[in-house]
Amino acid sequence: MHEEHELHIRGLDIHWDKISPRSYLRDIPAIAEVDFLTFHAPVTFFVGENGSGKSTLLEAIAVAYGFNPEGGTRNYHFSTYDSHSELCDAISLTKGIYRPGWGYFLRAESFYNVATAEEEYAKLGGRPHHFHQQSHGESFLALAQDNFRANGVYLLDEPEAALSPHRQLSLLFEISECAKEESQFIIVTHSPILLGLPGAEIWSFDGGSIHPCAYEDTDSYRITKMFINNRQQVLKNLLED
Repeated sequence: MHEEHELHIRGLDIHWDKISPRSYLRDIPAIAEVDFLTFHAPVTFFVGENGSGKSTLLEAIAVAYGFNPEGGTRNYHFSTYDSHSELCDAISLTKGIYRPGWGYFLRAESFYNVATAEEEYAKLGGRPHHFHQQSHGESFLALAQDNFRANGVYLLDEPEAALSPHRQLSLLFEISECAKEESQFIIVTHSPILLGLPGAEIWSFDGGSIHPCAYEDTDSYRITKMFINNRQQVLKNLLED
């Protein structure tokens, strides 16, 4: 998938001298060990246990790139709760030579706020979407499909949270097709379905460092496989004294 693909975000540097010595960021092992990262594929997944720093780093990349912290395009300017870390001010991005034509930051936890903003902006002359008239999963996928375009940058934070397995497959297809058209994705996910995308780069945040990880070595894959293949024994061990 990634042969001869010019990435829009080629990498990042973290300037730790711009981060307070007392910052909680220094207590997140995977992030505290990083001075720079280089991306190699049009689709990169961040995986790891809750609290390992995946969403913190993705949010910092998004804000450093010019996106609104709660999501949307680079033209969105609204805030319901200012919670992003100082990491965004300490990150510098290495960008590709070609300017992307579009981009979107989509995160599950603030999707309602973005959907509301989409409807408000539509009143100013855009095309109405009526996301709130759809189910959460339907509107989430519709917003993604409406914004995925060729030559774009897309940052997604746990997009599977609102989606059924079938809809996750639909999203995987949309990502794959868009990535073939010079777009780049950086995605935080726990979904063994999304992680199965051929040619994607997977970075694990577990074990106190950010490191490459094979699909079959992700917890999402291993635990799901173990449960499906040994459901009765797993449940017996988990639920019985």
